Amino acid sequence: MRITIDRDRCIGSGQCVMTAPGVFTQDDDALVDLVPGYEDGPGDPRVHDVPMACPVQAITVDED
Repeated sequence: MRITIDRDRCIGSGQCVMTAPGVFTQDDDALVDLVPGYEDGPGDPRVHDVPMACPVQAITVDED
């Protein structure tokens, strides 16, 4: 699985963090970031819900 984040699109709504808190976090500017070690979203099926939860579609999840 590959997670791609478009930080230029991110508005800091936090929906990604609320949907999959073990994989996503927010930086000091409230922009989306990945929890270190979870760049591939291992073990959390909620990662697949994040692209739909993001109001600006700043996150994509692709299966390898």
